[in-house]
Amino acid sequence: MAIRKYKPTTNGRRGMSTLANNEITVSTPLKSLTVKKTKTGGRNNQGKISVRHIGGGAKQKYRLIDFKRNKLNVPGRVATIEYDPNRNANIALISYKDGEKRYIIAPAGLEVGTIIEAGDSADIKVGNALPLMAIPVGTVIHCIELKPGHGAELCRSAGASAQILGREGKYVLVRLQSGETRKVLGTCMATIGVVGNEDYELVNVGKAGRKRHMGVKPTNRGSVMNPNDHPHGGGEGRAPIGRKTPVTPWGKPALGYKTRKNKKASNKLIVSRKKK
Repeated sequence: MAIRKYKPTTNGRRGMSTLANNEITVSTPLKSLTVKKTKTGGRNNQGKISVRHIGGGAKQKYRLIDFKRNKLNVPGRVATIEYDPNRNANIALISYKDGEKRYIIAPAGLEVGTIIEAGDSADIKVGNALPLMAIPVGTVIHCIELKPGHGAELCRSAGASAQILGREGKYVLVRLQSGETRKVLGTCMATIGVVGNEDYELVNVGKAGRKRHMGVKPTNRGSVMNPNDHPHGGGEGRAPIGRKTPVTPWGKPALGYKTRKNKKASNKLIVSRKKK
């Protein structure tokens, strides 16, 4: 998918870019597969802000995505490729032979009219979903389950993928884009191919108002605050943060501080950690 750049007619337009959206075929989602999406403004059930810098934004409807791919051995045809405001990847509407319709994450190269299928006996082609044990070594995959039947949890965003390295008993070795290699149960489902819309990360937002449309409010730097508001605050003029490492507003280390629990159950499934 190509990047469209604008002429610098205003300061906001200068440097702004967007996706050309050549792949998208329809602009309106299927009504039966959309539900109401309630905005939180970053507030919890007590009305207190638990996640900062969230608010406003354009009105959205949530598209129900089939992450489980549990409609086995029933062929389906790709009816449309659509935009989804809730994620950076595009989605594809699948019309199955029995009349049911479902949305899936659209992999790169999937076109309208393509026949896809899920199951042990499905072909190794883009869009088909199979158990990891049935996928050959070296195949590039996405939308990977971590627990059988729980739905895809890994490699769901634009341009994401993983590669099968080998098998160890009931587990399959998968290498993620971060460089991490981990074991996943062979009965977990995964989809062939790479998630599409890989040019998403090249988009230049260009102006603050466009971020507000996304529901993101402005963020203030800690170094411009008062010392009672942020550990980086205070000092005369443009003072440094005054600490060995940057910290959050609550004094905890930021930028690279590891928060993963040492006794997490899935630690034994990780063969090698991600690259530094």
